[in-house]
Amino acid sequence: MNQLFGTDGIRGIANRYPLDCETAIVAGRAIAAHFSQNKNASGRFLIGRDTRISGSMLASALAAGICSMGNDVHLAGVIPTPAVAYLAANHGFDAGIVISASHNPFTDNGIKLFGGDGFKLSDAAESSIEKLIGDPQALARQSQAVQQVGRISVFDGAASCYCQFLENVISDGHAKPFDGTTLVIDGSNGAASEIASALFRSLGATVKSISCTPDGININDNCGSQHPQALARAVVDEKADAGLAFDGDADRLIAVDETGTVLSGDQVMAICARDMLSRGELNSAKVVTTVMSNIGLGVALAAMGIEHLKSQVGDRYVMEEMRKAGAVLGGEDSGHMIFLNHHTTGDGMLAALKLLETMRSAGRPLSELATIMTVFPQCLINVDVQSKPKIDTVHAIMQAIENVETQLGKRGRVLVRYSGTQPKCRVMVEGPSEKETNAFCQEIASVVAEELG
Repeated sequence: MNQLFGTDGIRGIANRYPLDCETAIVAGRAIAAHFSQNKNASGRFLIGRDTRISGSMLASALAAGICSMGNDVHLAGVIPTPAVAYLAANHGFDAGIVISASHNPFTDNGIKLFGGDGFKLSDAAESSIEKLIGDPQALARQSQAVQQVGRISVFDGAASCYCQFLENVISDGHAKPFDGTTLVIDGSNGAASEIASALFRSLGATVKSISCTPDGININDNCGSQHPQALARAVVDEKADAGLAFDGDADRLIAVDETGTVLSGDQVMAICARDMLSRGELNSAKVVTTVMSNIGLGVALAAMGIEHLKSQVGDRYVMEEMRKAGAVLGGEDSGHMIFLNHHTTGDGMLAALKLLETMRSAGRPLSELATIMTVFPQCLINVDVQSKPKIDTVHAIMQAIENVETQLGKRGRVLVRYSGTQPKCRVMVEGPSEKETNAFCQEIASVVAEELG
């Protein structure tokens, strides 16, 4: 069996292995069997999903598998990924399960897991579940021995509970802390489509919503954090103070300033890091990002006297490094941001609240706050590949990388890695000018395509 778990759960094309109903039932049994090994297990599991048309199908199959092992399932319906993490940790569930493929198109789907502590599972835990999935006959025998099957019920008020948690994060005596703030919110036709606008309106903001009418197939379709162009135009047209774009499951945030300029996750982290440092909230004066972060972030953090630590790609690896280093702020340039003194996972809506809180405290427009960081020219090309051999074993690719690195010297860097969720190789180059950077990136990408495409 091929490895099922990537950098963020199991991902694939919906209704095909491993995201077909048959495998989802087995996965449900395996998940239940894994968590039942805990002597304090409650036998209760939470399932949430985004707006993909395949979501309810897969949630039902997973729930059936879990119930066949004698456990109960509570369905939270359409709800952001970080909401599942929060509810799992605060309502006595053994685990929280999310049916989502994040920023991928509607044809894809995935299974993400959180433990009863609200944190994503370790590699070892995922490996244990994967081994169980690989033995469906043994799992079927276990389910047949169950004396009483579990029940499926609806978790009423799941979204309201999560929104109350978010409101409490920034509660400082102001019933309407964002009164007078005008926002445009892009829900990516995903999990935040309904609740994001309602949350920010409840906090006093005037909100215009775009891409908040999901139909099961328009999730992430030229909208959201991956495609913020329409949001940028709307911010300028509405003369808004900021634009907030989430991805399909709302664990990412990409912000747009009042001039229509799109800010990266790195820029938002730099802004929040300075604010947290000034408030005495940046424990240990450390920020953790992945190796994909822009060089400019490291420069900005160093100027503030903040140590910049890096992990491998994947927000759960950022989290592992944060916990190890005692850091409370971390994330990815793609928009995953973790505020560990508030939550156990990356949360786009929480990041948006913290950014707006910083704007309110500073009394300055977002465009001015963004000058804290100079973004180095960066080019990222995703190359479709047929296989994923270790990069350092492909001579032609290594030669192309070495050639570019030699020409860049200390003026930039190269990073070539495979996607953990798609059959793609990501080629990233940062350099002194946009022209040079794009040319170098295309040079390496062409070799990758020729060797692996």
